[in-house]
Amino acid sequence: MSKNVKKVAIVWRGDRETRGAATKTNSRYHRIFEELEAAGFAPEPAVFDEAFAHEVFQQLLAVDAVLVWVNPLDDGKTRNVLDPLLRKVAEAGVFVSAHPDVILKMGVKEVLYETRHLGWGVDTLIYRSAEEFRDAFPARLATGGPRVLKRNRGNGGQGVWKVEIDDRQSDGTFVRVLEAKAWSIPETVELEAFLSRCEAYFEDGGSIVDQPFQERLPEGMIRCYMCGDKVVGYGHQLIKALVTPPPGYGPEALQPGPRIMHPASSAPFQPLRAKMENEWTPQMMSVLGIDRQSLPIIWDADFLFGPRDSFDGDTYVLCEINVSCVFAIPDDAPAGIAQELALRLRSCS
Repeated sequence: MSKNVKKVAIVWRGDRETRGAATKTNSRYHRIFEELEAAGFAPEPAVFDEAFAHEVFQQLLAVDAVLVWVNPLDDGKTRNVLDPLLRKVAEAGVFVSAHPDVILKMGVKEVLYETRHLGWGVDTLIYRSAEEFRDAFPARLATGGPRVLKRNRGNGGQGVWKVEIDDRQSDGTFVRVLEAKAWSIPETVELEAFLSRCEAYFEDGGSIVDQPFQERLPEGMIRCYMCGDKVVGYGHQLIKALVTPPPGYGPEALQPGPRIMHPASSAPFQPLRAKMENEWTPQMMSVLGIDRQSLPIIWDADFLFGPRDSFDGDTYVLCEINVSCVFAIPDDAPAGIAQELALRLRSCS
């Protein structure tokens, strides 16, 4: 292999057997491997687990760039071992994306609070302790409609709740709650019991973000995929998370619709593209102190439809930003990843 060929490790979670069997063609990342090779890189799989973290660490020190696809929560496992490992790799001069410090700025729910004043924001609060949550949330819930609570770090809808007062109770001591996790069903619980349930979200410096429920949620969610600061496609999905099922519902009422992918050029999404590329992403970078070189190679912003504007046009409300493990991705994204990585490494040299 030529000394000028840059080695790129693609990291995802798996066990020892998966690590031993992993190739460039037998994982869901095969298109990314293909595009990296086409761009002149030498990609290699780097399956990670805490049981062999040191082995992965040594592998990553021997490459030029590391691209990571590992969820913050996965079957009880976290990134508490992986993130310090990646920081050490980056300190050794290896390009890492997404860097754990960047994830902590934009890939957590707290970004919704920090950027609430941007065009994608809404009335957003944050609770940084269980005591603050207990003191403030019940009063907030009593002043308006349903609220959505989001634990700071999570994925797959874990720790995201729609909460509303049970109007069958006159004193407000019971609430109806629905978690965004797949196949969750509504519950009616005592408010005190729900507050206690959420206390675990404050462990290890955690927090909870509080936003109003968006009534147009049944119209779907738009996932805007980004390579750096450029849109590479969209996914529109009729989600069922936080949508209260109708009376007498069957299993199909909990099954989300397929995510329909669209290219960046798709006409219906051009207003959103203009906002993301020209306004919201630059503004977010300024607020969070992130330069272009540090933006994740691949990330996405999930939007819900907000209230229609005075011209009956759509507005968009940021639901969350995904950075740690963005997949599935649009058809154009693998090539975009390769192109963006080439640009970053040229900037580093």
